[in-house]
Amino acid sequence: MKRLSIFLLVVPALVLLVSCGDDFTILAPQSERNVENFYQTDVDFITAINGAYQGLASNNAYGRNYMLLHEMRSDNTSNAGGATGLAESLERITLFEELATATELENTWAGGYSVIARTNTILNRLDNATLDNPALGERIRGEALFIRSLVYYNMAVTFGNIPIQLDEVTSPDVVINQVAADVIYDQIAGDLATAEGLLPASYSGSDVGRATSGAAATLLGLVHLTAGNNGQAVQALERVVNSGQYELVTDFANIWGPANENNIESIFEIQYKSGGAGTGSGFTEYYSPDLSISGGVGGGNVPQGVTTDLLDAFNEPDDERFDATFGIDADDDPYLQKYDANQSIAFDSDVNFIVFRYADVLLMLAEALGESQAAWDLIDEVRGRAGLTEPAQNLGDFETVLLAERRKEFVGENKRWPDLKRFGVARQVMANFLSNEGKTEGDIRLLYPIPQREIDSAPGQLTQNPL
Repeated sequence: MKRLSIFLLVVPALVLLVSCGDDFTILAPQSERNVENFYQTDVDFITAINGAYQGLASNNAYGRNYMLLHEMRSDNTSNAGGATGLAESLERITLFEELATATELENTWAGGYSVIARTNTILNRLDNATLDNPALGERIRGEALFIRSLVYYNMAVTFGNIPIQLDEVTSPDVVINQVAADVIYDQIAGDLATAEGLLPASYSGSDVGRATSGAAATLLGLVHLTAGNNGQAVQALERVVNSGQYELVTDFANIWGPANENNIESIFEIQYKSGGAGTGSGFTEYYSPDLSISGGVGGGNVPQGVTTDLLDAFNEPDDERFDATFGIDADDDPYLQKYDANQSIAFDSDVNFIVFRYADVLLMLAEALGESQAAWDLIDEVRGRAGLTEPAQNLGDFETVLLAERRKEFVGENKRWPDLKRFGVARQVMANFLSNEGKTEGDIRLLYPIPQREIDSAPGQLTQNPL
């Protein structure tokens, strides 16, 4: 889907932009002066769904902010851009001291609901459209349901109790329905079950990289795990395993980089394309600031440092993931090298971001099954690819070992903070990690503040999370 990234540049402004005054919440309608004439043809709907994919790739989502809120939040990485000036907000996130006015929160919220609005419009307009290719319309329906579900999952994990909006909004007098995260998970579980039945198992040509039935089932498994529905998670994840579409890449080091994108292990990736057209990624800058041409925080970078705690977690000398995950810079300091790329323009890497891969399915399935020989075998399958022969069962209790394996397997893949929350150890782990900063478990917030801008824009309609 690299060619799709370029196609995004011609998506009309009516699809890409949200135009809301300061008096309206981001749930208010998009500026769509030509909307009635747009959602008519097959090409219109392809253009619209491509715009939704672009929303996932933006800095407000996987392009940057999810990394800050789900990886930098954890004991894996920390803000390496200083603690004053433009970097103060990043440091506050690292230390669980973020303000409700933080730009990172405002933009994540606005970006999330912008994508949700796009998919709602697509879903609503599909119901009334007569397409030349009805099968294409149903596939796009599945893609829209998947994208909306993926955003809602990230929003619920980040903010907890959030507004649910499932219909196209056509009036600024929108009714805000703030619901518990469990309600969000129930809704998207149903949506993903529908999407799975509408999406193909794979694509060819320029469509490679779009959401598949396997991607829908993987996200469905994660949502059920997050909601505590382990039995249903097993069913969804086993469908991915039994599909025969995926397997572990033989060499862990060959998962990343432009030459390895959309490989046999990949289930869903955010597609980026370098070339100065605004479709590249910034991950090389974020994780390898010593190699960067961006000019530091003042140049828009958000440098990420790997923690000593993370490095120490690789306590088995034969673990091939260590050398594949970390490099050493000119100052002999370690850095995360998964996203290294040669580029001549800042924030213009050709490296994709992997949202889901098969190793995640295997370890989530082990989690859903609970301690059993089948679950231990799944963990050993992932460990075996890393060159480790010691049975995981010999290393400690089940959940501790599983969480440790997930940490080492998915460094820099935005999974650590959601994992700590899902395993119920976020406060304990992070208080211990930040003990030298004087933090206790009572200081560890499980939810980010809802942006104050949204609270002010909808007086009396949104309840703030504990600050």
